[in-house]
Amino acid sequence: MIFETHAHYDDAKFDTDREMLLAELPQRGISPVINAGSSIATTKTTLSLAQEYPFLYAAVGVHPSDVDDLNEDTYAWLRQQTTLQKTVAVGEIGLDYYWDKENRDLQKMWFIRQLELARQLDLPVIIHSRDAAEDTMKIMEKAYEDGIKGVIHCYSYSPEMAQEYVKMGYFIGVGGVVTFKNAKKLVKTVETIPLSSIVLETDCPYMAPEPHRGTRNDSRNIPYVIAKIAEIKGVSVEEVEQTTRENAFALFTKVPR
Repeated sequence: MIFETHAHYDDAKFDTDREMLLAELPQRGISPVINAGSSIATTKTTLSLAQEYPFLYAAVGVHPSDVDDLNEDTYAWLRQQTTLQKTVAVGEIGLDYYWDKENRDLQKMWFIRQLELARQLDLPVIIHSRDAAEDTMKIMEKAYEDGIKGVIHCYSYSPEMAQEYVKMGYFIGVGGVVTFKNAKKLVKTVETIPLSSIVLETDCPYMAPEPHRGTRNDSRNIPYVIAKIAEIKGVSVEEVEQTTRENAFALFTKVPR
């Protein structure tokens, strides 16, 4: 069975066939699935999906591009959601200097405060970081000191930096990008870090792997990612599937086996 650690099935791109698709996933050997919130609104829809589907779990949090959603009231509401039985992580949270170069201080403030939620509830974090390598590393070094566990989602930085995260016990999230022809840096990262530090993800409906690049992504495409990791590491697809599943259970400890 495949453990899918990062999806967005509440996205409008799934409105036409969401029920049929989600019902199919366990039959296709994909379970459990973590659906990640990225705003107050999508955290609410994520929680609703988690209540509806036994194999689906929620990560609650506000993406750096949506930090305008956050104030003391919404932060207090978010904290309440971290106590729910099917909330298994805080995420996706982090820094994104690609889309928004103006509000870096605000992004950092809410990133740190959401990390504090994770620390208080002893939950892992799902980290989004784009064009913000240095600032993310500084904040995550402090998070490591505070005992916060997590995954660097959709990893896009250097193999050397990945090794630094791995030394701190963080996992590296690998999805469809690893199959792209121009993904030399990520391929090198997968080559460099141990399989015991990798978890599988799609970020669907985004980031569909080859040969479906450019189409709507979903968890049924994870076998393409598994095959590519197996090729890079020189191991069997069964070993990749099993090891990454164990990694995910080790990280998301509230998800029952």
